Amino acid sequence: MDKIKTRYISAALAFSLFACSASCGEVVNKSSDSGSQSAQEAQEALSPAVADGEDIDSPEGSSAEVQEAVTTAVTTTAETTTVTTTTTQPAVMKGNVYDADGDLLMYSTRDGNGKEIRSFNQDYKISCANLLSEMSEGYDLIFEEKLRTPNPSPVGGERAVGQSIQLTIDADVQNAVYNYMEQMNIVGSVVVMRADGSIMSQVSCPSYNPDYFYGTDYEEDLAWGTYGNKAFQNAEPGSTFKMMSEVIADKHGIYSLWDEGEWTDDGATIVNWDHDRNTSYPFERSLYSAFVNSSNIYFAKTFQQVGKEAVLADLDSIFHFITPIDCDFGEIHNNVEIYCNDDLRRTAFGQSYVLTCPIYLAALCHEAVLGDMVTPFVLKNSVDTNDFGSITKAGSEPFDVIASIPAEYRQNLLDGMSGVASGLGVYVPYGYTLYAKTGTAETWVGDFLYITGCLRTESGNDVVSADYSDYSGSYVVVMQVQNPGYFSFDFASESAQLYQGLINIVAGQQ
Repeated sequence: MDKIKTRYISAALAFSLFACSASCGEVVNKSSDSGSQSAQEAQEALSPAVADGEDIDSPEGSSAEVQEAVTTAVTTTAETTTVTTTTTQPAVMKGNVYDADGDLLMYSTRDGNGKEIRSFNQDYKISCANLLSEMSEGYDLIFEEKLRTPNPSPVGGERAVGQSIQLTIDADVQNAVYNYMEQMNIVGSVVVMRADGSIMSQVSCPSYNPDYFYGTDYEEDLAWGTYGNKAFQNAEPGSTFKMMSEVIADKHGIYSLWDEGEWTDDGATIVNWDHDRNTSYPFERSLYSAFVNSSNIYFAKTFQQVGKEAVLADLDSIFHFITPIDCDFGEIHNNVEIYCNDDLRRTAFGQSYVLTCPIYLAALCHEAVLGDMVTPFVLKNSVDTNDFGSITKAGSEPFDVIASIPAEYRQNLLDGMSGVASGLGVYVPYGYTLYAKTGTAETWVGDFLYITGCLRTESGNDVVSADYSDYSGSYVVVMQVQNPGYFSFDFASESAQLYQGLINIVAGQQ
């Protein structure tokens, strides 16, 4: 739990960097490639080093060494003060980390001095570096307690070795997505989630070669900077937030509003993305039209009409947006603050003081299309380091429902997301239907583009097998592009062909 708290503190620090300046008019109260190394091969690599204390050179793919425990004793006399420091290694060496298919991702060896060396499988080291590495506050740190829990049987000789963990990540998909992002020069993140809430792929680009940082305990830029895990970093979500705004409008019976294209209230002006090109303004707009055409004004007026207290209550009770979500990899902390009426209006389209991360957007899209929000998770099982097939403790609970859209408000949102997907022109494989929402967010470091979509099975069959090997259920695919200027994109809808490549990767796993 201490490691999760550490991750939360760093996450809180990261999203605080995105805080925008106040925009108050009338003041209201604030609210707050495929892998081949098997378990047996990992055991063979580990055993000689552990049993014989053989001198092992620092291998390629090694990440940070395990933090050593330090004990300091101070002895004081009338004439001198002596400080004695004793450094010891952890009593139990970490077990292995595997992906959903049993491919080895990380393992431990020792050097000639007995120091623990944490190493990556060479096939996956780049795509998984900022996801797993302790330097990036990744899963090797988050699940350290489990990895140091003594294995049921001795491993590789007399020294104690911990149990291993199996993640829900598919390392081959992780590689494919990362290679695609690198090839296309997409700076940002991609999250792929299965119907049960398990994260199949969580890619952040650019990543780094952990070989170059061997011996580094921690590096801020690898944790929350340029090379950090962007899928877990908070930023403004833009119009993807309207998946929630649409339901709030439906709940409060707001199905038609006057839309001027450019609207000023309390001295603050809000414009629609097409205000300077759509000659139809002003006109009476429907809720469906507002969602499909992403009208900022419609939803700003909706939130103003509903009021701050009801908006905040709906965001939390229906979408778990305000109360933190306790995931096995740490807590998801979203942010929404309303200091004035203009903040309330801009919250409706994911600006002002609204911050969230791509993992939450995946959970939100899951709820929007499948009806329920389930807790995202990455820990599948703890397993015997000597026998990958032997589960020592089950991982996180699948299909853990934490929020639901009331049944009477689901169809209108589905119709709207179907309309958005149709406009994108993305081809989906037989047996699936795409539902989507785009978002163009203004952040303090420039525009971010999002496409959040769900490949929903037409059969409604979202049964998940024990090992995901024959999974054919629904997928949520979230794409975040942080460098739209490279592609000369002004709006998220223009990135549809980039999103098509991700759909091809995910669908190709069938």
